[in-house]
Amino acid sequence: MNTKRRNTLRLTLSYLAIIIMALIIFYPIVWIVGSSFNPGNSLSGSTMIPKDATLMHYKKLFDHAQSDYLTWYWNTLKISTLTMLFSVIMVSLTAYSFSRYRFVGRKNGLMTFLILQMIPNFAALIAIYVLATLTGLIDTHLGLILIYTGGSIPMNTYLMKGYLDTIPKELDESARMDGAGHFRIFAQIIMPLAKPIIAVIALFTFIAPFTDFIIARILLRSEENYTLAVGLYQMIAKQFGNEFTLFAAGAVLIAVPITILFLLLQKYFVTGLSAGGIKG
Repeated sequence: MNTKRRNTLRLTLSYLAIIIMALIIFYPIVWIVGSSFNPGNSLSGSTMIPKDATLMHYKKLFDHAQSDYLTWYWNTLKISTLTMLFSVIMVSLTAYSFSRYRFVGRKNGLMTFLILQMIPNFAALIAIYVLATLTGLIDTHLGLILIYTGGSIPMNTYLMKGYLDTIPKELDESARMDGAGHFRIFAQIIMPLAKPIIAVIALFTFIAPFTDFIIARILLRSEENYTLAVGLYQMIAKQFGNEFTLFAAGAVLIAVPITILFLLLQKYFVTGLSAGGIKG
């Protein structure tokens, strides 16, 4: 087989793989969007392209008399935004310390973070529940924010540390010679150069509360405090009120803030994700 045929075959296989992956990704998305426009409550009669498309389900979601969806949406946005801010601050400080300073317990600390990131938050549900009970954080958004923030630190610290290790330390030394202190170097020199990895961590931590169900379900008790994941589950868990098409409409709207944030941070995303994995 000559070089031209080999290149053609490789290109064909590459496009075939891309098409297959695109079908796998977009097929369920098209189904959930189509179902949200189908009349009725059942998915059994739903079609990917509805014949009698209706906005009834979306209208019901925005009608506070019929649904608490807007309350759940606001709760989730609040938790996600605060989790993102606190996580970025904590991870930035922690990663900078591990990257730039040498102190007793540094290697053991990094090893502990490596072990912790292998254990998902829901593996410690009993401990989390007991701790939340003792501290009075059951059925509070503060409890969720603290759990999400703490759970994001190990993995994201490793990711950001890898990126900060690629920034030359000569910049720190030059700034120190000009009289800059530790915090000024961190805030005015290192952090502006670390925008790509900050964008990656911000996106990851913002998405987490939207996708988590089990921790929110354990901690939250009152319906007015529910997040979207818990609230939408209640729509299809009722014995005589399974509203699957309404659930589909609510699931579609979840993508709106995540998509907006992704588009805003897109120019940083690929650079930060790839560079953060260079060193660990």
